Amino acid sequence: MTTVKRLWSLGTGRFGILIVALVVITAVVSLFWTPFDPGAVDARARWSDPSWPHVLGTDNSGRDIASLLMAGARTTVVVAIGAGVVASVLGIALAALGSLTARWLRESIAVLVDILIAFPVLIIAMMITAVWGGSLAVVIWAVGIGFGVNIARVTRPELRRVLHSDYVLAGRASGLTTGQNLTRHLLPNVAPVFIVQLSWGMAVAVLAEAGLSYLGFGAPVTQPSWGVLLSDLQAYIAVHPLTVVWPGLAITLTVLGLNLLGDALREAADPTLAERAPSARTHVPGVVA
Repeated sequence: MTTVKRLWSLGTGRFGILIVALVVITAVVSLFWTPFDPGAVDARARWSDPSWPHVLGTDNSGRDIASLLMAGARTTVVVAIGAGVVASVLGIALAALGSLTARWLRESIAVLVDILIAFPVLIIAMMITAVWGGSLAVVIWAVGIGFGVNIARVTRPELRRVLHSDYVLAGRASGLTTGQNLTRHLLPNVAPVFIVQLSWGMAVAVLAEAGLSYLGFGAPVTQPSWGVLLSDLQAYIAVHPLTVVWPGLAITLTVLGLNLLGDALREAADPTLAERAPSARTHVPGVVA
């Protein structure tokens, strides 16, 4: 059974795929169509209840909330992918340098990672955005750097474990260079751990963007964003609580989908987990296989 089939056979995998696919499709569709212009203000339609044509209602400016959510999905997808790429490159680079280089450099990188890991990702992002100003590019780099250190911290021990395995030593003896060993043997074997960390990193990026935008450090107020929408609506939560539910629900479901998809990818990509699962279900007393 291929990895894709194993992934779809898992309930968490199907649920995660559906949620992530829905967000991505919504972001793509919003490039070409939204029910209303997300930035259009209509004073006559202020605080409309959910109805046709405003299926999720309107905000204090008369803007259509469904259109704002669709446009905000673009920001979420861009931040998640951008931060994931930055975190992946930085994390793999630090893990490789911390495993394959001279001892003094390995120890220096280990100390640097241990120092940076002490700071939560959101704190690092807030410090960087406070210095460089709030923008999506700064949020992407800030979260990517913050979580790239986490990826390096988790991936490095796994990389060093695989480094001393028989097939890696055999490849080295057969003349494979360090780079060839890294791409052929080391990275594929740490992929399950890396995938889970990357999915968590993308989920953290979604939360960080929403949180920073809510605080005014992320997306500018003119940029459609779920965090900006939450910030705009929270002042009216006592009077119109339903309007705050929609962006909060969108953020929650997106983060949940990314985490579930990451767990399912780890299980689908790791043959040992796939092989253990059926036998474990078969031999548990009192459970019918």
